[in-house]
Amino acid sequence: MSVGTFITVEGGEGAGKTTLIARLNERIYRELGMKTVTTREPGGIPIAEAIRNVILDRNHTAMDARTEALLYAAARRQHLTEKVVPALKRGFVVLCDRFVDSSLAYQGYARGLGIEDVWAINRFATDDCMPDLTLYLDLDPEIGLKRIQANQNREVNRLDLESYGFHRKVREGYRQVARMFPERIVTLDADVPPEQLAEEAWQYVAKRLVRA
Repeated sequence: MSVGTFITVEGGEGAGKTTLIARLNERIYRELGMKTVTTREPGGIPIAEAIRNVILDRNHTAMDARTEALLYAAARRQHLTEKVVPALKRGFVVLCDRFVDSSLAYQGYARGLGIEDVWAINRFATDDCMPDLTLYLDLDPEIGLKRIQANQNREVNRLDLESYGFHRKVREGYRQVARMFPERIVTLDADVPPEQLAEEAWQYVAKRLVRA
């Protein structure tokens, strides 16, 4: 049975994850001839998309932080079992917009639940299925939120309504998580043109896929 490669892209709001994944997806097929699957968290499959709607609904501002963390973990589990793991078993390259590191940064650090406690929840949810490579797009949250405001086609969700202070904590959380997993997480400066970011990301992706 062939085994694929699991690549995740992480970052705060407006960091450019969706655009980067689209560019990487096209280039992986064009230059390496590998089959790919693109997906996102929370979401990717009907059950997880339904949970996504609950989590990100702008009317759900009363949601408890632990509830939020558990809902993300539940969506993640279903997404893995129904979409990610089957694709990996078939030898696909899976490109995912967000994964465990988002929960560690947002709920573990920014919400104050504790990175280790949220990591424990997600170890149970993922059953040790972790990315082979994670690209963390580091960006000043003020720049990211301005990008969102300028993009009329992007959904505005509950997290977008949080204060700059919250998003600064998310960035701090991501940087801490990156230090926890240096063998897996690559930090890229996202305050550059999309073409430059895609080229820098490609160097790491191509190296990982050729080695695989």
